Amino acid sequence: MKKILLLLYFVCLAIAAGAQDNYEPKADPKAVVESGCARFTVLTPQMIRIQYSKERKFEDRATFAVVNRRLPVPSYSKREDGTFLYISTDALELRYRKNAEINAADKNPDALSITFKLNGRKVVWYPGKDDALNLKGTTRTLDGCIGDSKRSELENGLLSRAGWSVIDESYSAHRGDGSRTFAFDGNVNGMPWVAPLVDKTAVDWYFLGYGHEYRKALHDYTLIGGKQPMPPLFVLGYWYSKYQRYSQQDFVDIVTDIKKNHIPIDVMILDMDWHTEGWTGWTWNKELIPDPQGLLRWMHGQGLKVSMNLHPADGVDSDEENFSLLAKDMGMDPATAKVVPWQLENPLFYKNMFKDIIHHREKDGVDFWWLDWQQNLTNPRMEGLSETFWCNHVFYNDMRITHPELRPLIFHRWGGLGSHRYPIGFSGDSFSTFPTLAFQPYFTATAANVCFGYWGHDLGGHQHGNNDPELYLRWMQYGVFSPLFRTHATNDPKIEMRIWKYPNFKDLLQTVKLRYELMPYIYTAARQAYDTGVSICRPLYYDHPEENNAYRYEDEYMFGDDILVAPVLTAGKNGKTDRKIWLPEGKWFDVCRNKVVEGDREFTDSYTQTEIPYFYKAGSVIVNYENVMNLNSRPDRIILKVVPGADGSSTLYEDENNTEGYKSGLFTNTRFDQKRTSGSITLTINAREGSFPGMPEKRDYTVRLLAASAPKAVSLDGKRLDGLKWTYDKATRTVSINLTGIPCDRKTVVKVSVGK
Repeated sequence: MKKILLLLYFVCLAIAAGAQDNYEPKADPKAVVESGCARFTVLTPQMIRIQYSKERKFEDRATFAVVNRRLPVPSYSKREDGTFLYISTDALELRYRKNAEINAADKNPDALSITFKLNGRKVVWYPGKDDALNLKGTTRTLDGCIGDSKRSELENGLLSRAGWSVIDESYSAHRGDGSRTFAFDGNVNGMPWVAPLVDKTAVDWYFLGYGHEYRKALHDYTLIGGKQPMPPLFVLGYWYSKYQRYSQQDFVDIVTDIKKNHIPIDVMILDMDWHTEGWTGWTWNKELIPDPQGLLRWMHGQGLKVSMNLHPADGVDSDEENFSLLAKDMGMDPATAKVVPWQLENPLFYKNMFKDIIHHREKDGVDFWWLDWQQNLTNPRMEGLSETFWCNHVFYNDMRITHPELRPLIFHRWGGLGSHRYPIGFSGDSFSTFPTLAFQPYFTATAANVCFGYWGHDLGGHQHGNNDPELYLRWMQYGVFSPLFRTHATNDPKIEMRIWKYPNFKDLLQTVKLRYELMPYIYTAARQAYDTGVSICRPLYYDHPEENNAYRYEDEYMFGDDILVAPVLTAGKNGKTDRKIWLPEGKWFDVCRNKVVEGDREFTDSYTQTEIPYFYKAGSVIVNYENVMNLNSRPDRIILKVVPGADGSSTLYEDENNTEGYKSGLFTNTRFDQKRTSGSITLTINAREGSFPGMPEKRDYTVRLLAASAPKAVSLDGKRLDGLKWTYDKATRTVSINLTGIPCDRKTVVKVSVGK
């Protein structure tokens, strides 16, 4: 009975979660204005869809970058005279010369223009206008990246200092990998399937005129492009990965060493040598891994999730396990066929390939796939279809359909706008140099401009490394404050990924521990990304769009709402590195220097190898874990770092960690408020809001007041606490208050009296 109830729960959960993603691509007819061969859809006051089809065939199905157009119809007016059609909203005015052809080649404002105000200045857009101030998005891969050699390959993003951008969903437009957009039509096994556009010659643009309201532009794009799904919590922990011919015993030894050295970890990667010889493979290499099911079962017993690498392009050869079954299912003669070619655009192949091959490996214990597509960028049988995008779409959705009890997940390359719906990404084979490290903060934060918020890099660099302890440490320090925390490198024996083999292991270990301490803060930021479209790592100009320094200091970024990071990205001298930093206006808490500093200034400071320049927003409450070795269980104790300098508040978000329930209301938020006067600091732990199965009823807290004076008294809900419940560290100026058994469903107030 328990099993039946559990199954019913997961089925209901999947239905509820699926409803959240049940996008409606056809707009409300009240939002649509037609004029001859042109059609305009007012999606928001600042976003208008522009279509032009000589055949008057207008696409109403979802396309790769846009899956929902059924938005509340904004207020707008339409008028026309003998020559022009005018559409006006609170923010934009569109003017179209009736019966004029719309195309980008003419660069003619007389046929079509949109006017809006940017900082009080009139801006006029017209088809073909150069978006020279576009703030860029991302690119498919950093393979071969040395320094910022991939900068020129970044695709245009959704934001621009010019105040406008255009999403081009016309078939004529080339995506970053040379592919084109397609429609989604019908479904296969419950999955939206690829289909040609109704008119390949049509124009299909989305004009975004949001000025410098960058956050709003991103949020509104997720209304039409889909939300950034939350990854499972374990994804945000430490991953060990190395492209090396590891045997079963090697994997056991690595995990054993990790445990022996008290290194927190959540994910183990099996690179391509898990399978038999060849770039593409589907069958276990029993010479290296004689008991694969036993190995994966053992890893699960160690609290690890397992991902395995796939290069699927070469299809399934005749020497692969289950080849005969797949060949028969595809109508081929197994006796004469040499290969079942990869043809994922074919629904029959998808069904049989996953039934006969993929699902068998998943039953062995694979938790998610590393989809490492490197070959033909576009499909030879369906012209213009991106193999990368389509693989991402199919693998992600197959997990959603076949494992409704889990949060879907793949590890893949960027496949163009719309890829944010299929987390998460890996950036590829960069060179192990300081200049390459220096490019990654900009690259990662800029990807937020297309809502691709979960880039994962090869921390330490992928190739041509020399095991430089300082470089590895600085890369790991950056990794703490990046979306994913994964070490990886190629099979060069001169590149060591095992941090316990380095002379500065103690310092490397501290980066892993810091990552896990920040986990509740990071996971809360992941929920914010889902709700708002603003990624965990984002450029400074989101909050300071009129500050030139917010654009110039591209190697600084916000990590969530309350932490500004300026990682050290160059080699030091005599154990220290100088770093120039700009702090935006307001007050900030300098974590390295343990003091509040004023913003709106540039300065240079010198940092030892163990110091990471990062700054808390004054007044925030940074929620931490402590001494966590794995994310499989929820810690009983939460650390609240109360940051001085201002009044403020922060939130702790929690859910089931690996189900889709977060989409249908199964989550909680706990808000922490701090209020400061000349004589007291008051922290209010508000009653938790919301619910989810398995949530804790009580919780222990350690409240840490940073850079504080010695207290005169400490009280809990108006009752004075004795000295056994709190301590003061004079050297660090930290007040630590231990609270035990605090009910989560009621407000709790901690007051610290300070001063003479």
